[in-house]
Formats: sequence, C-alpha cells, structure tokens
Amino acid sequence: MSLEFFTEAFQDDRLLWFLNRGTGVILLVLMTLSVVLGVLSTVRASSAIWPRFVTQRLHRNISLLSVALLIAHAAMAIVDSFVSIHWWDAIIPFVGSYDPLWLGLGTLATDFIIITVLTGLSRTRFGSRTWRTIHLTSYLGWGAGLVHGFEIGTDSRETWSIAVSVLCVGAVAGALAIRLGTLGAERRMERRSPAGSRRRVRAGERAR
Repeated sequence: MSLEFFTEAFQDDRLLWFLNRGTGVILLVLMTLSVVLGVLSTVRASSAIWPRFVTQRLHRNISLLSVALLIAHAAMAIVDSFVSIHWWDAIIPFVGSYDPLWLGLGTLATDFIIITVLTGLSRTRFGSRTWRTIHLTSYLGWGAGLVHGFEIGTDSRETWSIAVSVLCVGAVAGALAIRLGTLGAERRMERRSPAGSRRRVRAGERAR
C-alpha cells in the first residue's frame, strides 16, 4: 500500500471517528485492568500458580500500553477536523472550545495517568509515602477518563457502551473490596510478627 492510500484514509472523518472511539473504549478497559491489577498487587497473599510479581509486572506493562494508546487516542482527536481540538487541549485541561468540561476531564485523566506511570518507572527516586500519594492519583485519572468517555462519546448511551462502563466500575469496586477485606487481616498479622512488636516497643520508648 502506498503512502497516498494512508494519507487519504486518515482524511476520512468516518475512519477517524471509528479509530478515536474504538481506542477510547479499549483505553477504558486497559485503564480499568491496570487499576485492578494495581490494587491486587498490594494484597500480600500469593500462590505458586500466580505469584505476586506476575500481578505487579502485568500492572506495569498494561500501564505502559495504556499510555501509548492514550497518546494515539489524543492524536486522532486532534487530527480529526470534525471538531476543533488543538494540541494544547491534550495537555492543559478545561481550556478547549469543544465541550470544555468533558474534554477537560479527558485531559486531566491523561495528565494523571502519565504522571503515575512516569513516577512508577522511577519509583526509587521517591520516598515511599510520596510515591504512594502520587500513585493514588491513578484512581482520579481512571474516574475522570470514565466520565469523559461517557459524556463526550457519541454512542456512550448505547447498551453495549453502558455495559462496558458498568463492568469497569464493577471490576474496580470488586478489587477495592478485596483489598479492604484483606487489609484488617494483614494488620493483625503484622502486629503479631516480631518486627511489628519491635516497632511498637520503639514507638512506646519515643512516647516517653
């Protein structure tokens, strides 16, 4: 196929719409999977069949794939001449002329996700508490992306699209429920461990 064929193809508004909407839906699924794996990777339990490092590695790889698809999704929205979206609208939220609120939420999701992934790749450069605080913005990015797609997507009220959104919300809610359910047991185990006892003794000595 010649370069001219691809040039003409990407000037077709219908193709750009399908690609833009398609990448948006796939992106929501990938972001959801990344959040779910990120939550589950904090659960200390593991098994020989599915060790914990597999969950962590999958989380990282899917996050990187999400960023690549996110850039492609934003680029297609900018190239599409059907609506007026400029390159800076993909970086600075709520400044665009086209649906500034819903487009801005998509931009906000992009910023949060890229920051989260970049800090995840350079985790050793941050303190544990700082890294965790920054990483929690991934929930905000996921939520902003979900609302962005639902409000700005031209077919977001279709049954299949609503089903995808509901399943994504359910998956994240389920992962959070599992994490909260194991958190109490992990804290009890930590208090009973020798390391936990030593920390409590040191804390008591500092309190005196």
